[in-house]
Amino acid sequence: MKKSLITPVAAAASLALLAGCTGGDDGSSSSEGGGGDATTISYGLWDSNQLPAYQQCAADFSAANPQYTVDIEQIGWDDYWSKITTGFVSGENYDVFTSHVAYYPEFQKNNQVLPLDEYIAADGVDLSVYQDGLVDLWQSPDGVQYGLPKDFDTIALFYNEQMAEAAGLSAEDMAGLTWNPDDGGTYEQAIAHLTIDANGVRGDEPGFDKDNVDTYGLWMEGAGGADGQTQWSFLTASLGWTQTDGAWAEEYHFDDPRFAETIDWWYSLVEKGYMPSYAAQEGISWADQLIAGKAAIVPNGSWMTGYVFGSASDTFTPAVAETPVGPDGSSWSMLNGLADNISATTDNPDAAWAWVKYLGSADCQDVVADAAVVFPAIKTSTDKAVAAFEANGVGVSAFTDHVDAGTTVLFPITDFKSDVNAIMAPAMEAIMSGSTGTDSLVAANESVNALFN
Repeated sequence: MKKSLITPVAAAASLALLAGCTGGDDGSSSSEGGGGDATTISYGLWDSNQLPAYQQCAADFSAANPQYTVDIEQIGWDDYWSKITTGFVSGENYDVFTSHVAYYPEFQKNNQVLPLDEYIAADGVDLSVYQDGLVDLWQSPDGVQYGLPKDFDTIALFYNEQMAEAAGLSAEDMAGLTWNPDDGGTYEQAIAHLTIDANGVRGDEPGFDKDNVDTYGLWMEGAGGADGQTQWSFLTASLGWTQTDGAWAEEYHFDDPRFAETIDWWYSLVEKGYMPSYAAQEGISWADQLIAGKAAIVPNGSWMTGYVFGSASDTFTPAVAETPVGPDGSSWSMLNGLADNISATTDNPDAAWAWVKYLGSADCQDVVADAAVVFPAIKTSTDKAVAAFEANGVGVSAFTDHVDAGTTVLFPITDFKSDVNAIMAPAMEAIMSGSTGTDSLVAANESVNALFN
């Protein structure tokens, strides 16, 4: 899950608001349960969409374990990771915090988070209850477990159903899009037809003014950096390309021609006027653009489903479709998942473990499921989340089918992730800004792989 570019909500938002609530970057905190001489466990998370569900989990946990109280702080993505990293330097951090695989490798390498194997064995925690592949995300190269999975996410195409219908594209059309890096397949055809200039001319019609676009067929949400989770990972996967050959690999493949041809195709949409330039989208919320009718299609993560569908209006009917089928005949998605880490700085590791174990249990994940915001990691809780979404009139098979079919690729996990990102983010931004071509990926890849030598 990446950061949420949406409007803040108050920390005290009720559970009833979750199905259509907004999230954001403002900080908030609360204490749940306990009292008196209870041990306080500090807990950090960044997603305000999920805050009310975890407040409920904290209250339930403290009611069952009155010796503990949980102090929750929610702050936005950038400030959150700044606080985590500086907290490790100062020696003061949360006891437990929501972690991301983009940051976790360096935490475990630097002994900043605690291993959980002895706790798991002592309490007989059953790791088989989680969706396949999620437990492995939180293991070190030598198999030490550092987190219990809390949720997972996949990628699909959010789109404006009213715009699609006006363009003559049915739900079946949108669900059956195809893609290739040569001509973009029916995916590019749909993108072009959904693009409309200020004069009402579509992108595939004579007289289209690419320099005066009112609605883009596809929105760019950044250049993708080293991961391309929501931008291009589902396309490159259909060519058989991934950043590495597996978790904890020591070599990246950004110099592979398959990656270059995918990015060349993607940038061609900017040149044709079907997608905004990098400069035009910078700092703008893709969700707001979709809701306002300024973008017709945006690939993004399942964690945004509640917000997008909760923003339905007379002028915006949200819909979701699977990512396009690529040359290999399959639709693909990157699979990522979050877990909770225990800071090595904690003064109460046993209390922190008790909270982590509860967060990883069905007791908490069923609460999260009922909120219909994300997909919990436990298989039975995932099923309950799907039912909760459907009860709200939201079909989520475009996200879950990937897990059932095994058409997922894992978020890349290696050492030196921050350094890899520091190299690839500006390299990709330069390409998507048009200041350099994909031939620059060869040098960028050399710099990345030099980190491992």
